[in-house]
Amino acid sequence: MKSGGNTAEKKVVALCGGVGGAKLAWGLAQVLSPEQLTLIVNTGDDFSHLGFGKTGLHISPDLDTVMYTLANRNNRELGWGLQGETWQCMNALENFGGDTWFRLGDKDLATHFFRTQQLAQGKTLTQVTAELCTALNIAHRILPMCNEPLPTLVDTEKGTLAFQHYFVREQCKPVVRGVQHLGAENSTLSHEVRAALQDEALTHIIICPSNPLLSIAPILTVSGLRELLQTLRKKIIVVSPLIGGQAVKGPTAKMLRELNIATHTASIAHFYQDLLGTLLIDDSDAHEADTLQQYNIRVQTSKTLMQTDADKIALARAIIYPL
Repeated sequence: MKSGGNTAEKKVVALCGGVGGAKLAWGLAQVLSPEQLTLIVNTGDDFSHLGFGKTGLHISPDLDTVMYTLANRNNRELGWGLQGETWQCMNALENFGGDTWFRLGDKDLATHFFRTQQLAQGKTLTQVTAELCTALNIAHRILPMCNEPLPTLVDTEKGTLAFQHYFVREQCKPVVRGVQHLGAENSTLSHEVRAALQDEALTHIIICPSNPLLSIAPILTVSGLRELLQTLRKKIIVVSPLIGGQAVKGPTAKMLRELNIATHTASIAHFYQDLLGTLLIDDSDAHEADTLQQYNIRVQTSKTLMQTDADKIALARAIIYPL
């Protein structure tokens, strides 16, 4: 059991993706034991890269960010990849005139080689993720949202772009017209995801302060998942990714504005309205609490800006042990 409070009876599932989600996931992992916490991670931004074999290396950016963060090996300066990384492979590839817009460090490449190899042998993404977590000494369970491909596409002024082309190659600059999540009809709830959400001891389902359009929406499109969550809405706590109408990191606020969605907490409540039990907003947005009552939800306030490890733990405690 982790220190602080009576956690023995609590089981928690967190939906997450991106840096903000990984930060809170780390905080939760300091508060909850491996038996109590399950992380369901977005794979809508997975893609095949560098033309390795018939396809390419299978890259799972959000899974890797969450894994590296929980293993305390994440590159905090860059916000992605591994600490102490070197770039000899990318530098050599660039010298050959190869494709280097998506940079992969030398140590990070080993993760992608291993994942690609194991998937080619017929293992599921869930199984391979478990093996990677074991190798990284991660005790808490990290699950991909599904085992099937469910790619995110971004409709922009420059046409429809694969997620990583929009996010990394184009640096989120094109104006967004819409977001697509392909393959939902072919996706299924894995046994592991279903079991975690149907556990009788489950007390909290946390939607982390990740980009709702790019990191959480793909998870919710997995066939059967949204319907299951709707039956559990009293346990669902959404942590708003906005503070004072702005995102701490990433294109959340920019995308909302381009889609003519107001950048305030009511928009987050509206986005999750069929799932929402509690909305946790930053202390600085407490004045919006009255507006949120129209959604018939519980509103909680706390400091949601996670600048330090202490901030991450404090936010996790505020969610699990509200005053």
